Amino acid sequence: MLIKIVTIIFLLTILYSLASSLIFLVRDKGEGDRTVKRLTWRIGLSIVLFVFLWAAYQMGWIEPNSGPVRIPPVAESEP
Repeated sequence: MLIKIVTIIFLLTILYSLASSLIFLVRDKGEGDRTVKRLTWRIGLSIVLFVFLWAAYQMGWIEPNSGPVRIPPVAESEP
């Protein structure tokens, strides 16, 4: 459950950074560097989230699932 909370917090922070960079882009009319700084933060947070999820998978904290569609395995035919 802790992994889900951390992931959601990271995603919300990334979305906040993206939205604030859009606001700064509109307010500054392309003159300031606040937009670039926020987008740089967004990229950095995305990379940290990716590395965190990869490390959590490698340590066995999270496991992938097959998703909502269940496809039965194909039976092998004997020659």
